[in-house]
Amino acid sequence: MSETYFAAYDALLARWPAGTAELTVPTPYGPTRVHAYGPPEAPPLVLLHGGGATGTAWFANAPALGARHRVYAVDILGDVGRSERTGLPLRRPRELMAWLDAVLDGLELPAAALCGHSYGGWVAAAYALHAPRRVRRLALLDPTQVFGGYRPGYLLRALWMLLRPTERRVGTYLDWETAGTGVDEDFRRLYVLGATLQGRGRPVVGRTLDPTPLAMPVLALFAGRSRVHHPETLADRARRLLPRARVHVLPGLGHHALPIAGAAPVDAIVLDFLGTPSAEGPSPR
Repeated sequence: MSETYFAAYDALLARWPAGTAELTVPTPYGPTRVHAYGPPEAPPLVLLHGGGATGTAWFANAPALGARHRVYAVDILGDVGRSERTGLPLRRPRELMAWLDAVLDGLELPAAALCGHSYGGWVAAAYALHAPRRVRRLALLDPTQVFGGYRPGYLLRALWMLLRPTERRVGTYLDWETAGTGVDEDFRRLYVLGATLQGRGRPVVGRTLDPTPLAMPVLALFAGRSRVHHPETLADRARRLLPRARVHVLPGLGHHALPIAGAAPVDAIVLDFLGTPSAEGPSPR
């Protein structure tokens, strides 16, 4: 199964633009795989994927984002992918934050912009609360457990799939959530194989965050047809909690279809939020 999974992983990675570098960053919790693309001197942008997606999932966004930024797409440790969970225990959110500290240290990034989708949005927001001086700007794409919890109906579907995952069940779940909003077939295959990978670990999760202390510029972008939560409700809550944040709802996109199916509008909104490269200064690497 692992050979099949990593063949699917490599197939998605092959869709990244030419010039993408594969980095392995040592951390006390285990080596971390990072896909890097864009001018080395450009402002750094760290991408954190959704649960079960891996850093390869940003292939559709890398060309546009990497034209103006040095993109670092991380395989989050504890999830599926090519990062290896060895060394110190990684069980609690504070250990996950220490791991991301070590990743940025290994990449020689004193500070960077962070962009996270879904679970990666929770990781990015939690890290911005943990180390605000290291986060220049924070872009959250349909984040989970940042501005509110899950829909009960979604939880029932997801838990049923997670407790007894089979390729058919996981595929049915993904098709239900993305119905009519588009899902890339290579991404779907990797996601299904990852969810059913024998011996796979579970990502480190924590409570729903209180984002009100966030002081850096924040973008909150919600998928208008997300079944994970009520996007308009969370968008209104984001506006109340963070009055200075940029908040958008993209119609016609499901939670798992974002950001791949909506790459063009997502990239345009994120790049506009990040501003011109000169505004952030050069990358340390």
